[in-house]
Amino acid sequence: MTRLFVVFTLLNASLQAGETPAPILLWEAGAPGSEARKGEAEKLEGSNVGNVHNPSITPYLPTKDVTGTAVIIAPGGGHSKLCLGHEGYALAEWFRDHGIAAFVLKYRLAREKGSSYTIQDHAMADTRRAIRLVRSRAGEWGIQPDRIGIMGFSAGGELAAFAAMKSDSGNAAAAEPLERLSSRPDFQALIYPGTSSLFSAEKGMPPLFIACGYGDRPDISEGMASLYLKYKAAGVKAELHIYSNAGHGFGYKPGTNTAAGRWPERFTEWLTDSGLLK
Repeated sequence: MTRLFVVFTLLNASLQAGETPAPILLWEAGAPGSEARKGEAEKLEGSNVGNVHNPSITPYLPTKDVTGTAVIIAPGGGHSKLCLGHEGYALAEWFRDHGIAAFVLKYRLAREKGSSYTIQDHAMADTRRAIRLVRSRAGEWGIQPDRIGIMGFSAGGELAAFAAMKSDSGNAAAAEPLERLSSRPDFQALIYPGTSSLFSAEKGMPPLFIACGYGDRPDISEGMASLYLKYKAAGVKAELHIYSNAGHGFGYKPGTNTAAGRWPERFTEWLTDSGLLK
């Protein structure tokens, strides 16, 4: 029995029992700068989580019809919490059921009350580490190492955009094998992301999928239209969906029968058209 089969079998058993898959720590010894707090419990309020000091990814792996494509999901929450319901686990389950490996990222929160973390030094370190980690275990999980993308909602969309804007090919001299791998996502999906004024586009960046609402605040609804034009000018393929009857935070909720509620279907179509989903 191969290790891959064992992983899939155990995961499938837990899913049938209605359990959330066990998270995988990004750093087993604790995240750099957070080692002293790695043992602190996360705080759960409904489907929202805070007090994240030991960042992780929660894997949702397909058990059949595996496509070889993977997406890391960065939930939103204003960098003060993680909205794991409509911007995390529900969507990961949908991807898993459609043959796409999904990983829900819990990253450190820069704007939580009393936080000493920053977006660029800590949340982005977690995001890039997650990409390297998934790439390091691609063979085990039935993933193609050149079809690993990043998706983010709202604040998580900022992380996804920054990951696409600035990445590295890995440090060949690193003592840890994982750090020798690339942190570049092969595609990006920005779902009503904030801070659009800081986003840029350059030739060679990963292809981009955008979804947002007409009724969102102007820096998002208009900002995403401007970002699309930046990608067009840079010669990077991009697709933009602005839903006329949606605002901020529509996320993914199973059974929602609206155009905005069915955006994951448009996303998988885009992946297929782009050669990223087979």
